[in-house]
Amino acid sequence: MALPVAKQIRYWGITAVVLFVLLWSLGNVLLPFVLGAAVAYLLDPVADRLEAMGLSRALSVTIISVCFLLVVVFLGLAVIPTLVRQSIDLVNAAPELVGNLRSFLDRTIPGGLNPESAAGGTLAAVGNSIKEKGAELLNTVLSSAVSVVNVLLLFFVVPVVSVYLLVDWDELVARVDRFLPRDHAPVIRRLAGEIDQTLASFIRGQGLVCLIQGTFYAVALMAVGLNFGLV
Repeated sequence: MALPVAKQIRYWGITAVVLFVLLWSLGNVLLPFVLGAAVAYLLDPVADRLEAMGLSRALSVTIISVCFLLVVVFLGLAVIPTLVRQSIDLVNAAPELVGNLRSFLDRTIPGGLNPESAAGGTLAAVGNSIKEKGAELLNTVLSSAVSVVNVLLLFFVVPVVSVYLLVDWDELVARVDRFLPRDHAPVIRRLAGEIDQTLASFIRGQGLVCLIQGTFYAVALMAVGLNFGLV
Protein backbone atom coordinates (compact mmCIF):
# COMPACT_ATOMS: atom_id res chain seq x y z
CA MET A 1 0.00 0.00 0.00
CA ALA A 2 1.43 3.34 -1.08
CA LEU A 3 2.07 6.05 1.48
CA PRO A 4 0.04 9.26 1.20
CA VAL A 5 1.75 12.03 -0.75
CA ALA A 6 2.13 14.21 2.36
CA LYS A 7 3.96 11.44 4.24
CA GLN A 8 6.18 10.73 1.22
CA ILE A 9 7.16 14.41 1.00
CA ARG A 10 7.93 14.50 4.71
CA TYR A 11 9.91 11.26 4.58
CA TRP A 12 12.04 12.25 1.58
CA GLY A 13 12.46 15.78 2.93
CA ILE A 14 13.87 14.50 6.22
CA THR A 15 16.09 12.05 4.33
CA ALA A 16 17.43 14.82 2.10
CA VAL A 17 18.18 17.08 5.08
CA VAL A 18 19.99 14.30 6.98
CA LEU A 19 21.98 13.38 3.87
CA PHE A 20 22.93 17.01 3.27
CA VAL A 21 24.10 17.45 6.87
CA LEU A 22 26.18 14.27 6.71
CA LEU A 23 27.79 15.27 3.42
CA TRP A 24 28.50 18.75 4.74
CA SER A 25 30.05 17.44 7.96
CA LEU A 26 32.05 14.61 6.40
CA GLY A 27 32.93 16.25 3.09
CA ASN A 28 36.71 15.94 3.38
CA VAL A 29 36.49 12.39 4.70
CA LEU A 30 34.08 11.25 2.00
CA LEU A 31 35.98 12.81 -0.92
CA PRO A 32 38.23 9.78 -1.64
CA PHE A 33 35.22 7.46 -1.47
CA VAL A 34 33.14 9.67 -3.74
CA LEU A 35 35.98 9.83 -6.25
CA GLY A 36 36.47 6.07 -5.96
CA ALA A 37 32.78 5.49 -6.62
CA ALA A 38 32.94 7.80 -9.64
CA VAL A 39 35.93 5.91 -11.05
CA ALA A 40 34.19 2.57 -10.45
CA TYR A 41 31.05 3.89 -12.18
CA LEU A 42 33.07 4.96 -15.22
CA LEU A 43 35.01 1.68 -15.41
CA ASP A 44 32.06 -0.67 -14.83
CA PRO A 45 31.11 -0.80 -18.55
CA VAL A 46 34.69 -1.85 -19.36
CA ALA A 47 34.49 -4.64 -16.77
CA ASP A 48 31.13 -5.74 -18.19
CA ARG A 49 32.60 -5.96 -21.69
CA LEU A 50 35.53 -8.03 -20.46
CA GLU A 51 33.07 -10.32 -18.68
CA ALA A 52 31.09 -10.65 -21.92
CA MET A 53 34.31 -11.85 -23.56
CA GLY A 54 34.42 -14.75 -21.10
CA LEU A 55 36.65 -13.36 -18.35
CA SER A 56 35.71 -13.55 -14.71
CA ARG A 57 34.79 -10.40 -12.81
CA ALA A 58 37.91 -10.65 -10.65
CA LEU A 59 40.21 -11.06 -13.66
CA SER A 60 38.48 -8.20 -15.47
CA VAL A 61 38.96 -5.89 -12.49
CA THR A 62 42.60 -7.00 -12.19
CA ILE A 63 43.30 -6.11 -15.82
CA ILE A 64 41.58 -2.74 -15.43
CA SER A 65 43.45 -2.04 -12.19
CA VAL A 66 46.84 -2.81 -13.74
CA CYS A 67 46.11 -0.54 -16.71
CA PHE A 68 44.84 2.20 -14.39
CA LEU A 69 47.96 1.86 -12.22
CA LEU A 70 50.23 2.15 -15.26
CA VAL A 71 48.43 5.34 -16.32
CA VAL A 72 48.75 6.82 -12.82
CA VAL A 73 52.47 5.93 -12.67
CA PHE A 74 53.03 7.48 -16.10
CA LEU A 75 51.25 10.67 -15.06
CA GLY A 76 53.15 10.79 -11.79
CA LEU A 77 56.58 10.29 -13.38
CA ALA A 78 56.26 12.07 -16.71
CA VAL A 79 53.40 14.53 -16.88
CA ILE A 80 52.95 15.99 -13.38
CA PRO A 81 56.62 16.97 -12.77
CA THR A 82 56.76 18.66 -16.18
CA LEU A 83 53.47 20.43 -15.49
CA VAL A 84 54.71 21.71 -12.11
CA ARG A 85 58.05 22.83 -13.57
CA GLN A 86 56.41 24.68 -16.45
CA SER A 87 53.93 26.32 -14.07
CA ILE A 88 56.78 27.63 -11.90
CA ASP A 89 58.72 28.82 -14.96
CA LEU A 90 55.62 30.55 -16.32
CA VAL A 91 55.08 32.43 -13.05
CA ASN A 92 58.74 33.48 -12.95
CA ALA A 93 58.65 34.60 -16.59
CA ALA A 94 55.48 36.67 -16.16
CA PRO A 95 57.28 40.05 -15.77
CA GLU A 96 59.37 39.38 -18.87
CA LEU A 97 56.28 38.40 -20.87
CA VAL A 98 54.49 41.54 -19.74
CA GLY A 99 57.58 43.56 -20.69
CA ASN A 100 57.56 42.01 -24.16
CA LEU A 101 53.88 42.87 -24.49
CA ARG A 102 54.59 46.44 -23.45
CA SER A 103 57.42 46.69 -25.99
CA PHE A 104 55.12 45.40 -28.72
CA LEU A 105 52.45 47.92 -27.79
CA ASP A 106 55.07 50.69 -27.67
CA ARG A 107 56.04 49.87 -31.23
CA THR A 108 52.44 49.61 -32.32
CA ILE A 109 51.28 52.73 -30.44
CA PRO A 110 54.33 55.01 -30.24
CA GLY A 111 54.48 56.88 -26.95
CA GLY A 112 51.23 55.37 -25.76
CA LEU A 113 52.64 53.01 -23.12
CA ASN A 114 55.79 54.61 -21.76
CA PRO A 115 56.70 53.58 -18.20
CA GLU A 116 55.47 56.89 -16.82
CA SER A 117 52.01 56.51 -18.34
CA ALA A 118 49.13 54.98 -16.43
CA ALA A 119 48.77 52.04 -18.83
CA GLY A 120 52.51 51.32 -18.79
CA GLY A 121 52.62 51.41 -15.02
CA THR A 122 49.60 49.12 -14.83
CA LEU A 123 51.21 46.51 -17.09
CA ALA A 124 54.41 46.56 -15.03
CA ALA A 125 52.41 46.20 -11.82
CA VAL A 126 50.44 43.30 -13.30
CA GLY A 127 53.61 41.44 -14.23
CA ASN A 128 55.20 41.88 -10.81
CA SER A 129 51.95 40.96 -9.07
CA ILE A 130 51.61 37.75 -11.07
CA LYS A 131 55.16 36.76 -10.19
CA GLU A 132 54.82 37.56 -6.50
CA LYS A 133 51.36 36.11 -5.92
CA GLY A 134 51.83 33.18 -8.29
CA ALA A 135 55.14 32.18 -6.73
CA GLU A 136 53.64 32.56 -3.27
CA LEU A 137 50.69 30.35 -4.22
CA LEU A 138 52.86 27.68 -5.82
CA ASN A 139 55.26 27.63 -2.87
CA THR A 140 52.34 27.34 -0.46
CA VAL A 141 50.79 24.46 -2.38
CA LEU A 142 54.01 22.59 -3.00
CA SER A 143 55.48 23.05 0.48
CA SER A 144 52.35 22.40 2.48
CA ALA A 145 52.72 19.07 4.26
CA VAL A 146 48.97 18.79 4.60
CA SER A 147 48.47 19.19 0.86
CA VAL A 148 51.11 16.59 0.10
CA VAL A 149 49.57 14.12 2.55
CA ASN A 150 46.09 14.71 1.13
CA VAL A 151 47.31 14.14 -2.42
CA LEU A 152 49.12 10.96 -1.41
CA LEU A 153 46.01 9.72 0.39
CA LEU A 154 43.91 10.41 -2.68
CA PHE A 155 46.36 8.53 -4.91
CA PHE A 156 46.34 5.59 -2.47
CA VAL A 157 42.74 5.46 -1.23
CA VAL A 158 40.89 6.22 -4.47
CA PRO A 159 42.31 3.25 -6.44
CA VAL A 160 41.70 0.88 -3.51
CA VAL A 161 38.10 2.05 -3.10
CA SER A 162 37.58 1.86 -6.86
CA VAL A 163 38.78 -1.74 -7.02
CA TYR A 164 36.56 -2.93 -4.18
CA LEU A 165 33.51 -1.12 -5.55
CA LEU A 166 34.20 -2.32 -9.08
CA VAL A 167 34.35 -5.96 -7.98
CA ASP A 168 30.95 -5.77 -6.26
CA TRP A 169 29.34 -3.06 -8.42
CA ASP A 170 26.57 -5.25 -9.83
CA GLU A 171 25.78 -6.62 -6.36
CA LEU A 172 25.66 -3.09 -4.93
CA VAL A 173 23.25 -2.00 -7.66
CA ALA A 174 21.07 -5.03 -6.95
CA ARG A 175 21.01 -4.24 -3.23
CA VAL A 176 20.02 -0.63 -3.90
CA ASP A 177 17.29 -1.89 -6.20
CA ARG A 178 15.81 -3.95 -3.36
CA PHE A 179 15.36 -0.78 -1.29
CA LEU A 180 13.34 1.00 -3.97
CA PRO A 181 9.67 1.66 -3.19
CA ARG A 182 7.82 -1.18 -4.90
CA ASP A 183 5.09 1.08 -6.27
CA HIS A 184 7.60 3.37 -7.97
CA ALA A 185 10.40 0.90 -8.73
CA PRO A 186 9.69 0.56 -12.49
CA VAL A 187 9.64 4.34 -12.98
CA ILE A 188 12.80 4.81 -10.90
CA ARG A 189 14.60 2.09 -12.86
CA ARG A 190 13.58 3.64 -16.18
CA LEU A 191 14.63 7.14 -15.16
CA ALA A 192 17.89 5.87 -13.65
CA GLY A 193 18.65 3.98 -16.87
CA GLU A 194 18.03 7.08 -18.99
CA ILE A 195 20.17 9.22 -16.68
CA ASP A 196 22.93 6.62 -16.72
CA GLN A 197 22.94 6.39 -20.52
CA THR A 198 22.90 10.17 -21.01
CA LEU A 199 25.50 10.88 -18.32
CA ALA A 200 27.83 8.11 -19.46
CA SER A 201 27.65 9.26 -23.09
CA PHE A 202 28.31 12.87 -22.09
CA ILE A 203 31.29 12.00 -19.86
CA ARG A 204 32.83 9.67 -22.44
CA GLY A 205 32.36 12.19 -25.24
CA GLN A 206 33.67 15.20 -23.33
CA GLY A 207 36.51 13.20 -21.80
CA LEU A 208 37.60 11.93 -25.21
CA VAL A 209 37.44 15.43 -26.72
CA CYS A 210 39.46 16.92 -23.84
CA LEU A 211 42.03 14.11 -24.01
CA ILE A 212 42.53 14.40 -27.77
CA GLN A 213 42.65 18.20 -27.83
CA GLY A 214 44.85 18.48 -24.74
CA THR A 215 47.31 15.89 -26.01
CA PHE A 216 47.39 17.37 -29.52
CA TYR A 217 47.94 20.95 -28.37
CA ALA A 218 50.52 20.03 -25.72
CA VAL A 219 52.57 17.83 -28.06
CA ALA A 220 52.29 20.24 -31.00
CA LEU A 221 53.23 23.33 -28.99
CA MET A 222 56.16 21.60 -27.31
CA ALA A 223 57.28 20.14 -30.66
CA VAL A 224 57.58 23.60 -32.24
CA GLY A 225 59.59 24.81 -29.26
CA LEU A 226 56.97 26.93 -27.53
CA ASN A 227 57.66 27.36 -23.84
CA PHE A 228 55.00 26.27 -21.35
CA GLY A 229 53.20 24.18 -23.98
CA LEU A 230 51.90 21.72 -21.41
CA VAL A 231 50.50 24.48 -19.20
